[in-house]
Amino acid sequence: MAGRGVLAYGFIGLLLLVVGVPFYWMVNTSLKTSAQLQSLTPYYYPSPATLRNYAALLGTTNFLTWIKNSALVAVGATLVTVVVSSLAGYSLTRIRYPGRRVLATTVLVVYLVPPTLLFIPLYTVLKSFDLVNSLWALLVAYPTFTVPFCTWLLMGFFRSIPRDLEEAAMVDGATRLGAFTRVILPLTTPGILAAALFAFTLAWNEFLYALVFVHNTELKTIPVGLNDLMFGDIFLWGELMAASVLTTLPVIALYTYLQRYMVEGLTAGAVTG
Repeated sequence: MAGRGVLAYGFIGLLLLVVGVPFYWMVNTSLKTSAQLQSLTPYYYPSPATLRNYAALLGTTNFLTWIKNSALVAVGATLVTVVVSSLAGYSLTRIRYPGRRVLATTVLVVYLVPPTLLFIPLYTVLKSFDLVNSLWALLVAYPTFTVPFCTWLLMGFFRSIPRDLEEAAMVDGATRLGAFTRVILPLTTPGILAAALFAFTLAWNEFLYALVFVHNTELKTIPVGLNDLMFGDIFLWGELMAASVLTTLPVIALYTYLQRYMVEGLTAGAVTG
């Protein structure tokens, strides 16, 4: 048992090292002066530390606009994903109709299709509706690959809830919609939050679709906007790392606050019985 404990702690320490060192170096670099960034001698901690990179980022770039665009797209895509995947997951697990199993399998197959294979046909469709070069293009495109996974996740979660609870509510006079909103949804809070976190994180960090569908600088999201901090072979490392730190903070805060729901949702979503 002692050997297993040492092995487990050793593995956890290695994992923390792999995850923590890049994040520490990112924060460390964002606090360095220009001389420290250009020095061949590595600085394992900035001395003296400076916030000039953050001031330059916020004062001379469109970073706040990129943050706003990313927030609008991520929140909008998350809301659409949660609503559609909740209704779809409930329908595929609770309502009996012809082709239900085929649709459930199709949802999983669609999730397995790489998004890189879809951006050309999606671009054609969005172009025909004159949505290219607008945030609406991203709000329409992102649910195409967040909804299938979240539907699959919530299907497993709905299966873990006893049908007796829903049937009892309907016996007492509730409609199916009433049983869904008043009984099932409150019980699926961990699963819905897990799906929402997945959709938000993916929309917040997505690069390829945002690069192809949006061209104006004022409409760029954070991943694409960071390209403006690179000019040919010149990289503004201080501003880049400062932007990376500020970009990761919302996601870290969400995961820290909702990590319990995330674990419960993913665990329950794995139940298929």
